Amino acid sequence: MSGIVTDGTNPLPGVSISVKNQRNTVITDFDGKFTITVSPDANLIFTYIGFKTIEIPVARRLVINVQMNQDQTTLQEVKINAGYYSVRDSERTGSIAKIKAADIEKQPVNNPLAAMQGRMAGVNITQNTGLPGGGFNIQIRGLNTIRGDGNDPLYIVNGVPYSSQSLGDPTVSAAAISGVTNPLNNLNVSDIESIEVLKDADATAIYGSRGANGVVLITTKKGRSGETRFNLNAFTTVGKVARKMDLMQTNQYLSMRAEAFANDGITEYPEGAYDINGTWDPNRNTDWQKELIGGTSYIQSVQASISGGNKNTQFLLSGTYHKETTVFPGDFHYGKGSINSSISHQSDDKRFSLNFSAAYSGDKNTLPGRDLTSGAYTLAPNAPELYNSDGSLNWENGTFINPLSFLNGTYLTTSQNLIANAVVSYNLFPGLEAKASIGYNDNRLSQNVTSPLSIYSPYDTSEHESTLFVSTGTGRSYIFEPQLSYQKELGDIDINFLVGTTFQNQKTTKLAQSAFGFASDALINSLAAANTVTVLNHEVTEYNYNALFGRLNINWHKKYIVNLTGRRDGSSRFGPDNRFANFGAVGAAWLFSNEDIIKEHNSIISFGKLRGSYGITGNDQIGDYQYLDTYKVSPYLYDGVVGLLPSRLYNSNFGWETNKKFELALELGFLKDNIFLSAAWFRNRSSNQLVGVPLPGTTGFSSIQSNFDATVENTGVELELRTNNLKGRDFSWTSTVNLTVPKNKLVSFPGLESSTYANQLVVGESLFIKKVFNYTGIDPQTGAYTFQDFNGDGQITYQDDRQTIVDTSPKYYGGLNNQLAYKNWSLDFLFQFVKQTGRNYLYTSALPGSFVNQPAAMANHFPQNGTTAISQQYTTGQNSILLEGHYNLIDSNAAYSDASFVRLKSLTLVYAIPSAWSKTFTGKVYLQGQNLLTITDFRGADPENQSASALPPLRQFTMGIQLGF
Repeated sequence: MSGIVTDGTNPLPGVSISVKNQRNTVITDFDGKFTITVSPDANLIFTYIGFKTIEIPVARRLVINVQMNQDQTTLQEVKINAGYYSVRDSERTGSIAKIKAADIEKQPVNNPLAAMQGRMAGVNITQNTGLPGGGFNIQIRGLNTIRGDGNDPLYIVNGVPYSSQSLGDPTVSAAAISGVTNPLNNLNVSDIESIEVLKDADATAIYGSRGANGVVLITTKKGRSGETRFNLNAFTTVGKVARKMDLMQTNQYLSMRAEAFANDGITEYPEGAYDINGTWDPNRNTDWQKELIGGTSYIQSVQASISGGNKNTQFLLSGTYHKETTVFPGDFHYGKGSINSSISHQSDDKRFSLNFSAAYSGDKNTLPGRDLTSGAYTLAPNAPELYNSDGSLNWENGTFINPLSFLNGTYLTTSQNLIANAVVSYNLFPGLEAKASIGYNDNRLSQNVTSPLSIYSPYDTSEHESTLFVSTGTGRSYIFEPQLSYQKELGDIDINFLVGTTFQNQKTTKLAQSAFGFASDALINSLAAANTVTVLNHEVTEYNYNALFGRLNINWHKKYIVNLTGRRDGSSRFGPDNRFANFGAVGAAWLFSNEDIIKEHNSIISFGKLRGSYGITGNDQIGDYQYLDTYKVSPYLYDGVVGLLPSRLYNSNFGWETNKKFELALELGFLKDNIFLSAAWFRNRSSNQLVGVPLPGTTGFSSIQSNFDATVENTGVELELRTNNLKGRDFSWTSTVNLTVPKNKLVSFPGLESSTYANQLVVGESLFIKKVFNYTGIDPQTGAYTFQDFNGDGQITYQDDRQTIVDTSPKYYGGLNNQLAYKNWSLDFLFQFVKQTGRNYLYTSALPGSFVNQPAAMANHFPQNGTTAISQQYTTGQNSILLEGHYNLIDSNAAYSDASFVRLKSLTLVYAIPSAWSKTFTGKVYLQGQNLLTITDFRGADPENQSASALPPLRQFTMGIQLGF
C-alpha cells in the first residue's frame, strides 16, 4: 500500500511509518510519499517530531493519505542551533530566540533584519528608510558601549562570520538611503531556513569577544532526501507611502507669510519672496507629497529551486531574481540576483559526513542622489509646475529650484558577495567526532555619486562644476575551525564535550576619490575626463583573530543540566601585552516538570524549567590599528614632496571591553503545552569602555583612544507567551506574544565632566538621553519661545542651560502574532508595538514664517492663540529674538514627544491547493500586506524613523504563488 503524509498544507518528509507490533518501518520521502508492505488487518503508526503520533488501521485499503497535527509537547524536542552545537529546546540553558522560513516568507522584505521586527523578545530593530538598499539598526538587549559604532551583533551565515560594516566610504554615501549601503542586503532572504539570536552569556560566551553584543545565526536552506523536486515561488508587490504629514494649504501658508512680513515691519515684499510677491500664482495649491513621494513602487521576485537526493546524499540548487522600484518620479530601481547551492553527504556507516554550501549574490541599486521626502514636506504649496508644456523641467524664469532636477544626479551602487562553507566530520569511534569547518567570504562594492550641471538652474549665474564621487571596496575573509566533540552516557548522566580553535583573517581595501570639472555631463562617469581628481581615502586594513574555545555539558536524569563554555581570544586590534583575554560562562537548568512528584500528581503543568546563566564576554569592535601611532598623507607639498601627518597616538595599554551578563528565567507549559510561558530577567554590565580620553591642546591631539573605567548597565524583563486557543480537525488558532521591558543606564563614568562626553551623558541616565533646554512657553511681550535659565544669568546658553534630560530609549516593545487555519486556508497577522519618546515635527520644521511650508499645526500661533500656542510669533528671519527662540526650540524638550505606535506589521492569507488533486503537485496562492495600519499620536510622518528627510516605511500589498512538482 502507499500514501502521502502532509501537515494539511505541505508534504512532510522524514515521517516514520511503522507496523504496530512489528519491525517493519519506512520513511516518507521529500514529497511526503511512502510505500509499505502490510497485511490487510494491520495498524500503521505515524510518528514525526513536533507532531502528534497517529495510529490508523489499514482496513484493506491500498491508499492512505494522512494529515498530521502539531503537538506542542513534542515541540520541546526540536533542535535549536546554538552555533557550535545544537541542543533540544527543552534542555537549553541559554537564551535563544528563533524564527523559521515560514515566518520569513510572510513578508516581502529584502533584508533579514526586516523579517525579525516584532517577532523576538529582547531584539529591537528599526528601519532607517523606506527606500530599497537602506539600512536597519539592531540592538540585542540594549546598548553596551558608549561608542556608537561598537554595538553591532556578530552575524554568522552557515558558520562563516559576516561583516555588518559597509565597504562604502562615508564621503561617498547616498543621501537617499541615509548613509552607506547596508551589507546585509546582499543576503537573499528567500534562501534563509532559520535565524537564531543568541542573547545571554551562556549562549554567546563560546563566541568570546565577538558575541559581546549578541550573535545572529543565519542558516540557509539545504536539500532533503527524496525524489528530485522542483519548486517555484513568484510574487508581485505594490507599495505606497503609508503616512503623510499634515501640511499647510496655500491659504494658510500665504497668511503665515504675510503675517511674518508684517511682524517684521516689512510692507513691500522683497524680490526674492516669489511665493507672495505675485511672481507665483497665489491660487495654486499643490500636494507636493503626492507629486514627489506619492508614486507606486513595484517589486517583482522569482525564485526557483531544484532539490532531492537519497539517504546518503542530498542537494539543493536555487536561484532568485528580485527587482524593486521607488515611489519617486523616474525610473529608479534596485535589482538583485542570487544563487544558493548546498550538498550533503553521509557514508553508509554514518561515520563520515560532508556538508558544503555556497551562495553568490549580486545587486545593483540606482537611486537619485537625494531623497525627495524633505522637499515634499517643505516646498511652498503654491510653487510652480514641475514641467513645461514641452516636457522640459520648469525653472519659472529662475525663481524656482525644481526638486526634480536633483533626479539628474544619480547614486549607483553595485555589489557582489560570495559566501561558502564546508564542514567535514568523521566519527573516530562511538561518541567521538572530529570536525573541521572552513569558510570563505568575498564581498565587493562599487559606488558612484554624480552631481551634473543639469541639477542647477540655467538661470543660476553662479559658478558650478560637475562632480563625481567614486568609491570601491573589497573585503575578503576566511575562517578555519577544527573541532573535537565527545558524547557519552554514563548511567543517568549524559556528557557532551566540545573543544575547538578558530583561525580567522580579514583583509579590507577601500578607495574613495572625487573628481571635478568635466567638459560635459556626458563624461561625468569618467575620472579621466575630469580636470581635478582627488583621492579622499585609500586604506588597506588587515584583521587577524585566533581563539581556543570549549564546552562541557552535563545532564543528570534529564532534570539537572550544567553548561560550561569558555573561550580564549586573541585579536590584532590590541597591543602585544593585551592581545589575549579569557571569556566564559556557566549556565544551569532544572527541569522540575521531570520530577516524579510533578509527573505523578499534576495534570496542569506539562513543562517546567528554571534556568540561569552568568558569564563574561568581550568586545573588540574598535577598528584596526587603533592602539598604534598612525600617520596620514598630508594634503600639502613640502618642496614638491608629499609628507605625512601624525593621526593617532600609541597606547600600549589599549585592551578589551568586558561585558558581564547575568540572567534568570522561568519556562512553563500548561495543559500539554497548549499554554506556554517564558519569562526572563537579565542584567548586562559593560565596563573598561574604549573611548577617547581628552588630551591638552599642547599635545597636538584632542584625545587618545584608551580604556576608561566607565560602566554601562542594561537590565530588562522579557516575556513570551504562546497559546493554542482552538485546535480542531479543520480549524486551529494559535497566538504568540512577546514583550520586552528594557532599561539602559550609565552606572559610572569617572571624570565625565572633563571629558568630551560631558554634554552627552549623565551618570544614572541611559545612553539614549539628550540634554536639552527646558521649554517654558511663549513670552507675551516678545512672542518668542522661552526656556528655563538654569544658572540665572539672564541668558540662555548652550553650555549652561541645557540641563533638561529627554530619554529616547524604548520603554517597552514587542509583537503579537496570530495564526489561524481552516482546512486549506490560513491567516497570519502580526502587530508590532513600541513605547518610546522621539523627535517630532518641531525638531525638523523651519522657522515659522520663512519661505518653507510648515505642518498645519503651526497655524496655532502667537498672538492669535495666546501664549500656549504651538508656534511663536511668525518672522521671516529679521527678528533676532524670534530667530534665536526657534533654534533653541529645536534643541529643547518641546521638540520631543510621544512616538509610541502599534503597527499591523504583516498580514498573510494563504490558500493551499488540495493535495488530493495530485500526488506530486503542491502549491499555494497567497496575499500579503506589510505596514497596513499604524496607530500613533506621533507628531510627524512616521514614528519609527522619526525623520523629515528619509522616506518612511511603505505600505505594501503582495500577491504570489508557490508551486512544487
